[in-house]
Amino acid sequence: MVPIGTRQANFSAPAVCVGCVDGSGDDVKSHTRSTGKPPPGDTAADADTGDGRRGRIMEATAAVLMERGYVAASTREIAARAKVSKRELYALFGSKQGILAAMFAARSARMRQKLAPPDVADRDALAATLTQFGATVLKEICAPSVVAMHRLAILEAERSPELARTLDDNGRGANHAALVGFLTQARDAGLVGGGEPATIAARFFAILIGDLILRLIMGVSTPPSPREIARRADAATAAVLALYAHPKD
Repeated sequence: MVPIGTRQANFSAPAVCVGCVDGSGDDVKSHTRSTGKPPPGDTAADADTGDGRRGRIMEATAAVLMERGYVAASTREIAARAKVSKRELYALFGSKQGILAAMFAARSARMRQKLAPPDVADRDALAATLTQFGATVLKEICAPSVVAMHRLAILEAERSPELARTLDDNGRGANHAALVGFLTQARDAGLVGGGEPATIAARFFAILIGDLILRLIMGVSTPPSPREIARRADAATAAVLALYAHPKD
């Protein structure tokens, strides 16, 4: 926690959005641990519901992408693995890229539910929320499934730039936009100052992440421990709130 004043405000913390695979591997285990239930599409009970079909299609897409790559991944094979018809697949998602966007959006929705903090009322609460936001982002973007999707996007960047764009729009871009909106509210409430919200957000992520994602993608580093995640989140929060304290402080 960063010791910082008591200016009053009332606004909500930003939602975290991370481009990743929905319902695969470590993400299924995480969802089950946090909710006590498997994700949609993981039980026989919802196998024939819309949510069940969507879940199976997204899981099948993740598997096919990792095996075949984006270009070679066919909706025919995805539908066969998900035990749905191509008609159902297109009715639910519209396209292969639509499935990817839904996969990323599904994680975003889960992240919003995980955070769901109370409204920020003062700078102590602002610091706590930024720290929680940073820790959550770092934990999720370092998940093996997310790192694997980044590797795939790099491999396919020349042939299929839409994969990288979808990942970036729903991951890094969405996180940055959410934090900019949050910091704009903080600035308007008199809780931060001395810089544009976009600049503050960029500095926050630079300190939080550094070259960690690059090292994970290259396979020369391992995912950070909970202690390291907490340390990075604390450091990023302390740094930006020290650099961009309100002018009257």
